[in-house]
Amino acid sequence: MTIARKLKEYLDENKVSYKVATHQEVYTAQEVAASVHVPGKDLVKVVIMRTKDKYVMTVLPADHKVDVDKVRTLLNDAEARLATEGEFKSLFPDCDVGAMPPFGNLYNMGMYVDKSLAEDEEIVFQAGSHVETIKMKYSDFERLVGPEVVDFGKHL
Repeated sequence: MTIARKLKEYLDENKVSYKVATHQEVYTAQEVAASVHVPGKDLVKVVIMRTKDKYVMTVLPADHKVDVDKVRTLLNDAEARLATEGEFKSLFPDCDVGAMPPFGNLYNMGMYVDKSLAEDEEIVFQAGSHVETIKMKYSDFERLVGPEVVDFGKHL
């Protein structure tokens, strides 16, 4: 699979400048960062959380992990937890499992961005496949997605 069709159309329609890079097939965020030669702090990863009644997208640097307790507090849901791939794969039909881009708005999903990403000039993220990434300005990403920027990540 190549760049997610929905994502490409959205970026092109909004006349956003971005670069697509192809790399060897890898699966973890740290492997992607190494493949495209960027530090883990500059690569964005998506982690899906399951609440009582919905899924939410959390977006943070690859060298961070989700502080589940902080997300539970943020969502006011003591039972919120990390979703399994089996639970969320059908929510992203145009993406390889685990390679969804950080655009919850394209998938009718609430989304939270860790505050550390808001400090970056550019971000790099998986483009819906395990072999392609997109690099774009964080300011364009924030303008298009309108995420809630909060503190929920823990540096690894």
